[in-house]
Amino acid sequence: MVFSYRALFIDVGQGAFKIEEFLPPEVLGPIDLGVKLHFEKYESWRYPVFSEKNVVVLGKGPFAGGRLFGTHRLVAVFRSPESQGLHVSTMGGAAYKFMRCGVDAVVVEGRSESPTVLLVEGDGENVRVHFEHLDPDELEKVYSGYGEKKGVYALTKYLADRYSEFISKNKARIIAVGPAAVKTIEGSIFSVDIDPEKKDFVPGAEDLAARGGGGSVLFRAHGVVALVVGGNFDPSKGFPKLSDIKFLDELSKKVLGKSYSEAVLGAVVKYRFDESMGTGGTFGVNYPHYKDLIPMFGFSSMYLTKEERMKLHSMIMEHFWKPFNDEVFVKSRSWSTCGEPCPAACKKVWRGKKVDYEPFNGLGPMVGVFKFELSAELVDLVDALGFDAIEIGHVVSWLMEAIEKGLLKPEELGLDKKPFFDARNFDLEKSLVNAEVVKKLVEGLVKQENEILKLIAEKGLRAAAKELDKKFSDRVNKLGIKFEDLAVYTPYGEEGYMTPNYYWTPGMVAPLFVLGRYWTNYTPTFMEPEDFAKASLTRAFKEYLVDNAGVCRFHRRWAEKLLPHLYKEILGVDVDLDEHAKKIYKRIAEYNKKAGVVPKFWEGMKSRDVVVSMASEMKVESWIGKFSKDPWGAAQEWWTRFWNKVNEILGL
Repeated sequence: MVFSYRALFIDVGQGAFKIEEFLPPEVLGPIDLGVKLHFEKYESWRYPVFSEKNVVVLGKGPFAGGRLFGTHRLVAVFRSPESQGLHVSTMGGAAYKFMRCGVDAVVVEGRSESPTVLLVEGDGENVRVHFEHLDPDELEKVYSGYGEKKGVYALTKYLADRYSEFISKNKARIIAVGPAAVKTIEGSIFSVDIDPEKKDFVPGAEDLAARGGGGSVLFRAHGVVALVVGGNFDPSKGFPKLSDIKFLDELSKKVLGKSYSEAVLGAVVKYRFDESMGTGGTFGVNYPHYKDLIPMFGFSSMYLTKEERMKLHSMIMEHFWKPFNDEVFVKSRSWSTCGEPCPAACKKVWRGKKVDYEPFNGLGPMVGVFKFELSAELVDLVDALGFDAIEIGHVVSWLMEAIEKGLLKPEELGLDKKPFFDARNFDLEKSLVNAEVVKKLVEGLVKQENEILKLIAEKGLRAAAKELDKKFSDRVNKLGIKFEDLAVYTPYGEEGYMTPNYYWTPGMVAPLFVLGRYWTNYTPTFMEPEDFAKASLTRAFKEYLVDNAGVCRFHRRWAEKLLPHLYKEILGVDVDLDEHAKKIYKRIAEYNKKAGVVPKFWEGMKSRDVVVSMASEMKVESWIGKFSKDPWGAAQEWWTRFWNKVNEILGL
């Protein structure tokens, strides 16, 4: 069988659909397809972000359906309303049922004037799409509560009940958006696996393609609130080696020097259970591993002394990490998968709630909440509303610090109390007040309760900061602080931006074309800018290859080495993957240039100081001297040299 990548194009406005096939080496996976379509067919850079030309590609990798673990991620490609450039976001496990529809990707185009649910089913030969419409008032009512659930959880349960026969027949997976996608630019794409017998959610088997605002594009550009995708197709039939464990073992021994199962288990130790640390998963491992390098209080922890940071870290370990670890690793083994069979069992479930590092840090230490139970409630709220928890952690901590510094007053944000955001004078009980503030601000963003929250919801953090500089120019001038000085983001073009994942490292704010993901060197270190640029792009290319193959990055240690052989031996595709990765990344860069959203130099003090402070932390004396003498000038030098190296490597 000859490998081709099959895409189902669904025109929501016309109620029509068709299938097209794309051949290697041009298209090896969903990212390649998304880049090709946005660049060539739709030329989406020419149009507003919420134009129907901003198609959303939802696709699986070519290795789904066999015996390869971690190969069932669902990948979303779209033009981000935040960065305003091409963006990639992924969710775990969803492709395990999505693949049954018989196509590799769904491309959502056109626009429906009413909220639309797309029911997709197939058997490998024929694919059918049913267009269902919801009344806007009905959607609002469902979001406000269906049974005991709210938000995107309520919508998912409502659809599970309404289309139970379709879901049962096709073993389908629901992919949906929440109120945040309707009301803001920060909406995520959400999916949770459903137990067909209990007709309820599988604890822990939930995930979000959250970064970049893909859910907002799905709804605001196309009017789609959900897709229900499944069928009776077995994708492994055309490529028998996908299910041949003997072949996989022999290939693994040849390339990695160990059996496939040994390679997998060795690669996912951190995410399953690290005996040396007595914990596992990103939440369990990151806090004892990174210790005081964890970003806290809107990244302001980077200004604290080592001793001050370790005091906060001790608070985290005792009141934030320990309650989780005791329940999930000591008292029980409450582990799950994302919805596909996988030995990593990386989903650590606390009282029914999946716990990962970044959402909990974003709605925990990042916003001055150091009690685990309070953070769990906030993460549940943010997930239910369908927000990107990482972005919300940045937005809310930025507003809380603006109050602390005197740029804003609590009542201007609809608050009746002031948060405690002084890291040097913080105690555990202040978490209670901060949690109340966070809850009020998060809900206010969706309700657009006041002028400032409405501004942020509609335009995002960066554009809002600039408008607030003007609105409160008297305070800005008096305090000598701009609103941009309190936020951490990389600017793109005139209004685009991307906030970093929660790692204190220059790689998360450096001038790269795709950020907000791990397409960079995200280790907490400092290098000469040329070296850092080279390391960051090398990592970006590898991460792209894993994402494009639909492979979970938790499996990257074996997958990166095996991928060239898998394409060749299983699919019959012989391609230089490193060159292919460079080509696609360059294509993304060229797209973003056409869209006018190339990286720009940092606009605020805190974004700059992510780099400056790491030079100090790593004791790089040559740069410490430069930054001390002229912080902005030296930062401009580091940024420019990094940027020049990126362009040199890409041949731009």
